[in-house]
Amino acid sequence: MGISRPADGSEEVSKAPRARMTGAQRRLQLIEVARGLFAERGFEGTSIEEIAQRAGVSKPIVYEHFGGKEGLYAVVVDREMETLLEMVTSSLTKNRSLYRIQQVALALLTYMEERTDGFRILVRGESTGGVGEDTRYSSLLNDAISQVEHLLAGDFERRGFDPALAPLYAQALVGMVSVTAQWWLDVREPAKEVVAAHLVNLCWNGLTRLDPAPMLVGSEYKETTPPTVAPDVRSGADEPGR
Repeated sequence: MGISRPADGSEEVSKAPRARMTGAQRRLQLIEVARGLFAERGFEGTSIEEIAQRAGVSKPIVYEHFGGKEGLYAVVVDREMETLLEMVTSSLTKNRSLYRIQQVALALLTYMEERTDGFRILVRGESTGGVGEDTRYSSLLNDAISQVEHLLAGDFERRGFDPALAPLYAQALVGMVSVTAQWWLDVREPAKEVVAAHLVNLCWNGLTRLDPAPMLVGSEYKETTPPTVAPDVRSGADEPGR
């Protein structure tokens, strides 16, 4: 900013011209603006005019970057899928079993906490006339299920269980984490670390004490309280899929 002095001697502050955004900066700005609107109002309820107005640009600028609302929506969904998929898959592939389950739950909860708008867009799974219809939250869950299935199949085989049951258990585990995470998004308590710990408690204690041939029980069944024995995580004892 510069200071000019009018004839009366007073000081007048002159504003420097605002720096123009580069093409990349403008594109990123439009994506962020659109992400918020799509999460709030959905694809059908959001217009290019509204996106342009909130970004402080003309409609032709939006068309220039994305070709239309469908193209912009597809980019937003692709970016969110890439972000979440990287967080989840890195947790699935880089750690040992118990820690892996914990980190997957934390990755999903952290994504939902930090990018709530993006998650709401993925869950909506709205059709755009063919654009981006397969890049939805459900497809990400299918990717996660496939990876968990592969891990469980190897673990089941090592433990003498039927590996053909791995898909069933993968669906159950991923579904449990996913549904619990969506519930937590609305209540936001307890803390995500507590939620992850309890998810791991249920998953892990179930996996470590898995019955290789479970059967439905009759009405005469009497419950017994099993001894509580925590697995030695440090040594990897009782750890499936080490």
